[in-house]
Amino acid sequence: MKKITRPSEDIIVHYSDVHSIQTMSHALTTYIQNISRPLIVLCIGTDRSTGDSLGPLTGTLLSQIPLRHLHVYGTLHAPIHALNLQEQLDTIKRTYRNPFIIALDASLGNVKSIGHLIASHHPLRPGAALNKELPAVGDISLTGVVNVGGTMGYAVLQSTRLSVVHDMARHLASTLQRTDRALQGVKTNEKLSM
Repeated sequence: MKKITRPSEDIIVHYSDVHSIQTMSHALTTYIQNISRPLIVLCIGTDRSTGDSLGPLTGTLLSQIPLRHLHVYGTLHAPIHALNLQEQLDTIKRTYRNPFIIALDASLGNVKSIGHLIASHHPLRPGAALNKELPAVGDISLTGVVNVGGTMGYAVLQSTRLSVVHDMARHLASTLQRTDRALQGVKTNEKLSM
């Protein structure tokens, strides 16, 4: 297998694009293919807000899939949000030695960006759309633009269409499942070449 070079810019694709899962999975695989640390998917958000449920909904879908390389935190039944984020990070750091965290969260943007998925090789700042002061989280991040940003952030998140959030969560879960499988292929090829 040829070595994939790491992209230097964020990868942005609309979830309805027929190649969105392949594109995002390829980006994630390039970000993490040579990481030998435990891989954690930290799904941030709450089930009390439609727009902010992207993370826990994705986590719930992922928890129903057998994964070999990715460990999932944050589901609809056990959400990770502003009130317990630091506690959950502490738990992860006690459980795993030097974890590599893929932070996943909903975001707000402009009208044209709604529905876009963004893979970034930077941490994310949860709560930024609602002017919350939370620490940056993750070695890399995945975000989904669920609605329009502005001064009414909380109200906008509350009025976000669940169908859009659900479809985006399904695409993110499929992306991470495909990434997990791709990592198995990379590790298998590495073992064969030794």
